[in-house]
This record gives sequence, C-alpha cells and structure tokens, in this order.
Amino acid sequence: MLTILGFAMIATFLVLIMTKKMSPIAALVLIPALFCVIVGQGAKLGDYVIEGVGNLAPTAAMLMFAIVYFGVMIDVGLFDPIVRGILRFCKADPMRVVVGTALLAAIVSLDGDGSTTFMITVSAMYPLYKRLKMSLVVMTGVAATANGVMNTLPWGGPTARAATALKVDAGDVFVPMIPALATGLLFVLVLSYVLGLRERRRVGYLSLEKALEPETAETAETVLVGGGTGTAGAPGTGTGGTSGGGAAAPEQGDGEDERLQGLDPDRPTLRPRLYWFNAGLTLVLLTAMIMELLPIPVLFLLGAALALTVNYPSMADQKARLAAHADNVLNVSGMVFAAAVFTGVLTGTGMVQHMADWLVGAIPEGMGPHMALVTGVLSLPLTYFMSNDGFYFGVLPVLAEAGAAHGVSSLEIARASLVGQALHMSSPLVPAVYVLVGMAKVEFGDHTRFTVKWAALTSLVVLAAGLLFGII
Repeated sequence: MLTILGFAMIATFLVLIMTKKMSPIAALVLIPALFCVIVGQGAKLGDYVIEGVGNLAPTAAMLMFAIVYFGVMIDVGLFDPIVRGILRFCKADPMRVVVGTALLAAIVSLDGDGSTTFMITVSAMYPLYKRLKMSLVVMTGVAATANGVMNTLPWGGPTARAATALKVDAGDVFVPMIPALATGLLFVLVLSYVLGLRERRRVGYLSLEKALEPETAETAETVLVGGGTGTAGAPGTGTGGTSGGGAAAPEQGDGEDERLQGLDPDRPTLRPRLYWFNAGLTLVLLTAMIMELLPIPVLFLLGAALALTVNYPSMADQKARLAAHADNVLNVSGMVFAAAVFTGVLTGTGMVQHMADWLVGAIPEGMGPHMALVTGVLSLPLTYFMSNDGFYFGVLPVLAEAGAAHGVSSLEIARASLVGQALHMSSPLVPAVYVLVGMAKVEFGDHTRFTVKWAALTSLVVLAAGLLFGII
C-alpha cells in the first residue's frame, strides 16, 4: 500500500505543477501532508517536517547567502565582460548562445556544486536570452542537463556516495566512466546545437550593436517553449508562451529588472575600481569551497558580508542591494523549505523505501547476470524520485548484493549507478533546481515538462556508451 501511495503522491505532485493547477511551494507542502494523513500517520507529520527542515536548513542558508553574493557580483559588474565576450563570440546567433550555455554550465560545474553553477550560468546568460528574445526554458534545460552529466565528478557527490556505499575506490569508479560521460556531454552539446537552430529559426538574428543596447521595457520579451512566463513558483503571472511560434507579449515590469541592465555601462551599482577585488574574492571563495576549508554556508555568509561591506560601505546602499535580491532569496529558500516537507514525509512514512524495494523486487530472476544494466536503468527513476543519499546508501547496496550473486562486480554496479544524474538534476527533490528556475524566472512545471525528456535521453546515451565501451 505504501508503494502505491508513494507513486501516487509523486504523480499527483508532478501533474499539478506541470498543469499549473498549484504552485510548486503549495504542492510541495499540501500534497505530502494530505498523503501523510491518508497513510494514517498524520499525527507524526510535525516530526517528519521538522526532520526534513533540519536536514535541508544548511542548504537553504547556503542558497540564501549565495544568491546575495552573486547578486552583488552582478550589480558591481563582475560578469559584464563575460556577457559581452560570450555575446561577441556568439555574434548574437541564438544557436551559438544555446551551445555557449551548455559549455559555460559544463565548465563552471567543475567546482562540483550545482547551485553555484546555476547562479553563475544564469547570471551570465540571462541578459543574452532576454536581449535575443530566446526561450528561457531552453537555457534552464540545457544548463541542468549539462550540470547533471558533470555532477558525476568525484567531488560532485554521487561518485563518492557510490564508492562509500559499496566500499570501492572512487577513482576506480569514475576514471573508467570518463568515455561514457564524455559521450553524454557531447550529446548535450549536439542537443544544444539542435535546440539552438530551432531558436534561430524562431527568433532570427539581431545585429551585434542592437543586441548590446541596454534593455528597455518596450523591448523586453520572454518566450517559453511550452509554458507561461511567470516567476517560478507563481503560476499564472506573466504572459503565456508558445511552442515554436511567435514571441509572447512583453512582460510588465521587466524594465525594472536590474539584470536586464547587465550590459548597461552607466548603471549606478557598478564598481569598476573594485573589479579585481571582486574577481579575486570570487576565486578565493570558489577555491575554499572546492578545498572544503569551511562549510559552504559559512563561506557564502562571509563572502556576502564582505562583498556588501567593501562595495557598498553606506548602510542605505547595502539595504538597497539586499532588497533588490530579496525576491530571489524568498523564492528559492521558500521552495527548499517546502521541499523539506515533501522529502520528510516521503522518507518518514517509509514510502520511499517501499517504492525502492518494490522496484528491486520486480527484477526478473533471469536479469541477475545483467544487474549492471538493470542498475543503470533503475538509476533514472530512482534518483529522480528520491535523494542521492537515499538511492546510494539505501538501494545501491541491495542492487550490488543481487549482482554479486550472479558474478557482477561492485565496480560495475557503482559505475552504472551514475548514469541517471543528468535526469536527477531536474528532480523536485534537488534544491539547486529551484535556484535555476528562480533566477531564470521560469515556472518549475515548464522546466520539468521541457527538460525531463531530454535529460532522460542523455542518461540513456551515457548508459548505451558505457555498454558499448564495455565499462558497464
């Protein structure tokens, strides 16, 4: 019964947000609360929620201060040269912009943190997509999928979890998978090229001079492929988009979005004399994060405080900068805490474990010698519907034990478990995805509907490459 209810809860959530019957925050809270009552554990709802909130509180704190930090970096002009350089390289060509998005997301993903990757990628690319009137879900979909492939780096998390759970060396898991993962990344670039050609056909070219002009309310337009253009988490706001058709009507208030002035050399928040200080501070911050000198929330808290103090010594200016980014902070942190209700109920009631056990138990006996392939296939739905911790520490050892009984090594099982990460990065249980859609002002349902099919296909390409190269 818990298995059926678990799948029903997830399906209900996805249907409601993709059809925009509920906002993601409301669905993340109300749907699990309802199902908690249905399974007869309503009295424990408070305990489940508090436990979920406690587990995600450090993540929420990290995201809050990271958004403030990178928001200040945008304000002071740290990313302006990147934006201008990419735009000149792309020659205002939508196809090159989409491919550039994939490349930028993949490169920044080397730091191993999805939230940071999305903040930097959206900060740099958002003005370009707005200038060229391109689809923002193309940006979020490409960035999430590219980051998902790169998330398999040993310091990214999944590889270390798999190695720890199965007591094998992380290097032995990751290094042989490089050809398969490289194939997956190449597929993302090809996909970006195809999506970019579609965007080029739809919006055409702009002259480089026109594209570099500061944005105005009259020229600001957003088009979402297959969805509306409201702010993430607020269905119904903005104007409806089209799927490959003409441009949507201009959004109200876009002229007040400071990120649209990202290329305006005269905006008052710029601090050109402090450019190298800000660049150095960002480099030190990312280096400290990779080296794990301090917990990430602490690093971003210190970084945000230092960036505000040095760039805007006036208290009034600091309050203005915080107010300017309050909307993003509230959207993202609110979504993370709402997700804590979903994960808390899913885990606390035992639904997620029953779902995993049912899937493992449904494997035919004759598939035993092919457990690596089975693990790779199962990694797609399991890492989408549950956290990486739950999959790697709860389910993977069971799959490895079943494989060992048929002579399949733990290393093969561990490698196969990585293929679902491209899809995992768009899961509603991943806090970083809320940073992506929140900063890009994309509906979570629109992002899900557009991205899931391409991300799942990317994961299958990685799996096929692993089989072809004899890695899995």
